[in-house]
Amino acid sequence: MDFRHTMKGRRALSAVAITAGLLLTVAGCGGGGDEKSDKDATTSAAPSRSSSGQKMSQAPQADQVLAEVKGENGLTLTVTSARRDSGGFVTVEGTVTNNTGMLWVAANWRGNEQELKRNGGSIAGASLIDQQGKKKYLILRDTSGRCLCTQFTGGVREGATAQWFAQFPAPPEGTSKVDFQVGAMPPASIEISEG
Repeated sequence: MDFRHTMKGRRALSAVAITAGLLLTVAGCGGGGDEKSDKDATTSAAPSRSSSGQKMSQAPQADQVLAEVKGENGLTLTVTSARRDSGGFVTVEGTVTNNTGMLWVAANWRGNEQELKRNGGSIAGASLIDQQGKKKYLILRDTSGRCLCTQFTGGVREGATAQWFAQFPAPPEGTSKVDFQVGAMPPASIEISEG
């Protein structure tokens, strides 16, 4: 009996946290005209602090940048790795930098499928597009329907950079160039390396 009440309490707490995050997103999107300059879309090299107070760099130091796109009111998406693994999948990694002026919770990056909505603020709605083969590859999921990708728990604070990863089914062996796309961000053309 106590276990059942504990689980109900946890579910209620989770629902409250998700609802609060969505309300913050809606409230932040309701502002007036968007008159951002090009300067607002660029990233700064100064380090910022994470929610735990630790310094976070704005860009990975050792990783090579395969692609970088800017959009969605000041977000910068960087792809640093796209690796074909022997298990028949591709792992794509990178960073997202929040220069929106508010907390960013990735609600519109989780995808439109009902099953993916339980992933919360995540990159579950991303896809790889093979223009040559005319195929679109969606993020892999586990047996519970959760994406094999990053979930941005608690969101990404203004000025902060968060790392992300996503796993997809691998395109055919001869295909090395694909477009990575998520949310309303422009497609990022990337090259898959052999792992």
